[in-house]
Amino acid sequence: MKSRASWLIKIVLMLSLVTSLLSGCGIGSNNSKLNYPLESVSREGDSTSYVYRAAGQTVPVVAEQLSDQRTPQNMSVEDPKRMFLVYENELIQVQQDPNKPEDTIIEVDSHEYVRRNYDSSFLQGYLTATLINQLFGALSGFGGGYGGYYGGGHYRGYASQKTYPPQTQYKKPTMQDIQQAPPMTVNKSGSIFKRGNSSTSKRSQYDSNTPSRGSPSSSGTINRGNSSNRSGGGFFSPSGNSAPKSSFGSGKIRKRGRR
Repeated sequence: MKSRASWLIKIVLMLSLVTSLLSGCGIGSNNSKLNYPLESVSREGDSTSYVYRAAGQTVPVVAEQLSDQRTPQNMSVEDPKRMFLVYENELIQVQQDPNKPEDTIIEVDSHEYVRRNYDSSFLQGYLTATLINQLFGALSGFGGGYGGYYGGGHYRGYASQKTYPPQTQYKKPTMQDIQQAPPMTVNKSGSIFKRGNSSTSKRSQYDSNTPSRGSPSSSGTINRGNSSNRSGGGFFSPSGNSAPKSSFGSGKIRKRGRR
C-alpha cells in the first residue's frame, strides 16, 4: 500500500514538473484568448447591431486584432479615433469611446442595419465609393444621392447615437441576445515569452564584457608580458619581445681526474 502511494506521488510530481517546464518554455502562451464583452444590442429582423467593449485598448490595436482574426475585404486607414472593417455580410466600426477614451467600442452592424441607419456621406471619408455602393446601392436598390446610393439615416456610430440616433434604439443585452450575438474573441497579440531568455542575454552580455574563468562563451586574448611584469604571465607566457639576455665570462676547463 505504501509503495502504491509513493508511486502515485511520483507521478503527480512528474506531471507538475512537465507542466512547469512547458509553461516556462512559452508553449501555449500565445494561445490565450481575449473576449470582448457584449454591451448593447439593436435588433429588428435582419437589421442587427451588436456593440462590444475593448477596455484599455486603442482603436488601431483592436482593428489589427480583428483583421488578424478574420481578414476583411477592406479596411480603412489607421486612425486613432475611428476605423472600419468591411466584410461580406457586415460592417465593423471600431471607435474610441469619447466618455472613456482609454476604451474602444466595437460595433458589428449587418448590411441591412447600415442601409437603414447610416448616412453614406459620413462613410465617404473612410471607405471607397465602390465599398459604399456595395453597402447601400446593391442592397437598397434606391437611386439618387452620391454615386446613386444613400443611407436611410444620419447614424454615425454607437458613441454618437445621442447626436445621430438610429431608427432602432439600443438595449442592454439579454441572455438570448448574448447567445445570438456573433462571438467576439481574438488572440492576444504579443510574442512568445520564454523564461530565462532575459537572464541568459544579460549573462551573455556580461560574459562578453567581463569574461570569467571557465565560461565557454567568454573570449580571451593572449597577452605578452614584459620584463618588468613576469609574475602575471604564468608558465606559458612569453617573457616579451626583448632579446634574451646572455653573459660572457672567462674561465678554465678542468678535467676531473681519477682517484
